[in-house]
Amino acid sequence: GRRPLPTDAGWKDTVDLTSGEEARVLVRFDGYRGRYVFHCHNLEHEDMMMMANFEVV
Repeated sequence: GRRPLPTDAGWKDTVDLTSGEEARVLVRFDGYRGRYVFHCHNLEHEDMMMMANFEVV
């Protein structure tokens, strides 16, 4: 990998990927336990596991 550009550094809630790219996401869940959703903004991708929910216990 390479260092992010200054405009891409810092906490984000969106990752823009193109075909063949992947990302690892580091997340901290402080102060809230419950259900979360992660998703792609293309609704047809829901069937390809690009939309799912998970629960922090």
